Amino acid sequence: MNRQPQVSVGVLTAQRIDFVLHGDYTAAGKTVAGENRVSADGDRVRWDGASYGRLRFEPCGADASFTLKEVVIGIGFHWQRTEDQVFRGALELIADDGRVTAVNRIGVEEYLVSVIASEMNASASPELLKAHAVISRSWLLAQIVRRQAEPAVAESKCIVRSDDEERIRWYDREDHSLFDVCADDHCQRYQGITRTYEHAAAVRRAVADTCGEVLTYGGEICDARFSKCCGGVTEEFRNCWEERDYPYLSRVRDCDGDPPAPDLTREDEAARWVGASAEAFCNTSDPGILGQVLNGYDCETSDFYRWRVEYTPWKLSDLVRRRLGIDLGAIRELIPVQRGASGRLVKLRIVGTQGAVTIGKELEIRRVLSESHLYSSAFVVEKTAEGFILRGAGWGHGVGLCQIGAAVMGHRGFAYDRILLHYYRGAAVEKYY
Repeated sequence: MNRQPQVSVGVLTAQRIDFVLHGDYTAAGKTVAGENRVSADGDRVRWDGASYGRLRFEPCGADASFTLKEVVIGIGFHWQRTEDQVFRGALELIADDGRVTAVNRIGVEEYLVSVIASEMNASASPELLKAHAVISRSWLLAQIVRRQAEPAVAESKCIVRSDDEERIRWYDREDHSLFDVCADDHCQRYQGITRTYEHAAAVRRAVADTCGEVLTYGGEICDARFSKCCGGVTEEFRNCWEERDYPYLSRVRDCDGDPPAPDLTREDEAARWVGASAEAFCNTSDPGILGQVLNGYDCETSDFYRWRVEYTPWKLSDLVRRRLGIDLGAIRELIPVQRGASGRLVKLRIVGTQGAVTIGKELEIRRVLSESHLYSSAFVVEKTAEGFILRGAGWGHGVGLCQIGAAVMGHRGFAYDRILLHYYRGAAVEKYY
């Protein structure tokens, strides 16, 4: 049986970082507490009049904690903001290219308590909490194993193809070379012990009840992706990230009984699907169920199963210019080129009065066509006299577990393993440590 591993979580990157040590910590042979500041000097960390390659603060007691000042959360999304955050475990400061990164090193199970408490609300059912504990643990351990097997590479690996005609990009763990995972929604939302959650005891119980349990497929830990709302059908891994098939991350119709789903790679079927409100676990407006998954700043968005946005040609032109750095003139056409199994666009051609470009994959499409991010790339385009209407389905990439769908399943009495095996077909729940 394996021992519980530790995880390194990148929390904040800045030229200067202020933090407060609550209790005694040791660093560079000293015992310290209270307010501290570090700054970057090239590839060195400056602290207390000296410079270091890496600087690590180890807690002297189990109750010690530290506060990082002005942590940015929701980076690039509509809820982006800064806040002070509190953490247990060790604090490591790493300088790279004139900036310092604060990394929290902590045991996996303690990390999971924070992740699930911040992802789920007090009203979440025990089975939903347990399901989330297993997938969060599985995803995390899969990233750690992968990083150990193949050292993190530069962000440029995420550029599949880039020229004047086509810009295809995805965003994944390869962005992180200094730590296992980040603390923001790019990986899993992690906020340490910043908030005292009224459901902390329930979360700890769910983590303890599933301690060491992971999803496996073919003897390997599953890369258990999840998103807020699939929109009725889940997406395949290859359509959002690298060209690789994971059988357990395949198309799933999000309802009981596995009814057939339309071929949403076809434009006519995708239009019909998005225009309808088909039965699905995640098709709910019950505030009690939604409140299990949606936190305060998530609730600032009320549309997720079906949504609509409008653009003028010049608004789109401005977005493309700022996001891609190219001037296409007034946008004349948005042409779907390739769709995935859930109807999410994998490639979209943008045609303007001064040029054209094809973009992908789904997150890049969402990033380019919004001030923050579109809810999903599962949209159809309607051209009007004033510009364009995008009618869409779902919130997020749609791969793996659908959080709102899983909340409905838990509410209806499905056990956590049944919830998991609905979304991750062919997988098994096994004890890893």
